[in-house]
Amino acid sequence: MLIGRELAELTAGIDALYRKTPRSDGFLDKEGLIPVAMAPVAPRPLRDYAEARAELDKLRSRLPREAESELRADYVNDMIDSLLALLDTFEERPIHFADRVARQIRVSQRLVPDAEIEAYRATIREKLDELGYAGGTLHEDFTRWETQARVPVASVLAELRQLIAEGRDRVTATMYPFAQEWMEPEGVSAVPFSAYCDYPTRKVLLNLDFPYTRFSLKHLATHEVFPGHLVHMNLRERRVAQGTMPLDGAQVVTSSASSALFEGIADNGMFFLDWVNGPEDELGVALQRLRSAMRCNAAWMMHAEGKALDEIVPIMADKALQDPVTARSRLAFLSHNLRAPFVYAYYGGDMAVHALWQTVAPEQRKAFWAYLYDNMHTPRTLTKYWQPQVAAG
Repeated sequence: MLIGRELAELTAGIDALYRKTPRSDGFLDKEGLIPVAMAPVAPRPLRDYAEARAELDKLRSRLPREAESELRADYVNDMIDSLLALLDTFEERPIHFADRVARQIRVSQRLVPDAEIEAYRATIREKLDELGYAGGTLHEDFTRWETQARVPVASVLAELRQLIAEGRDRVTATMYPFAQEWMEPEGVSAVPFSAYCDYPTRKVLLNLDFPYTRFSLKHLATHEVFPGHLVHMNLRERRVAQGTMPLDGAQVVTSSASSALFEGIADNGMFFLDWVNGPEDELGVALQRLRSAMRCNAAWMMHAEGKALDEIVPIMADKALQDPVTARSRLAFLSHNLRAPFVYAYYGGDMAVHALWQTVAPEQRKAFWAYLYDNMHTPRTLTKYWQPQVAAG
């Protein structure tokens, strides 16, 4: 597993270089390139980004011959290329936003097509009708439903706590024994996220400035905790400690080739647990994907087309069924240079994982989860190396 150790040490070295550059003391800047490390990694001493680039190129020249498998060779190659694209950004070299999305996140999306956007809106219309919210425009009927479905601020943390507990029970019953693990919800405000999995402290930080429905809290419980980030990071921590996963598996690396699967696994949590129940949840899934797709489009409009936030917010509010103030607040992080392509990790990762999940028979689920959680993946390797006939046997 020498390649994985060297990749981890180089990535930690690049993170150390990145942190040396003076930036704000804001939340996203404090995260750095590696927001979470589940095992100690000694950073490779690097003088500058030029040396980092040379070291990455040398590591890549040893592929595929020194990799443990074809999957690992492909993954490490993708990861190295994503780090090289990040170095272009850090060094302020010319790189088009499309290349950042393709090389860092490893997805092909640019603008999510109108047909996909309208399909989600059509599903929301259908589910509103089923729930009895009809007679007005889509935006009017949706607003009536959302107002009724909103959880009072005073009850939000208790509701999230209950959903995390149910998620843990479902994970333990069907996926992995996780009854001993927990993450406690804690309210925060004036932060650039709705929820954040603070793995080292085992807390879910929930932004109480935003409104939540029961579905959105269920989504966050599965995304951030069970079977999403907590389960994923904990399994990676265990596998690295056991020596069955290379050391790079212990690092969460922002806007890299690993990001789409990190977020895609989390966004499919409700499906893994068979926990999409009835029209309200089906509406919620369509809404989640609609807004995720529109955040990609907002990032594209800003970074590829040069539109100002004042031009983007009305489009986002209209298409994603949000009021303009909320739409603006949800897009605040798009101007962060490291995070600019990251929104594509959510939509691209969700679509990649879900497309494969839909092909997995019930008797193949255990094998699929082992393949998914026990290997580092990009959207390309996820599809390329899954062998259901072998896994099922």
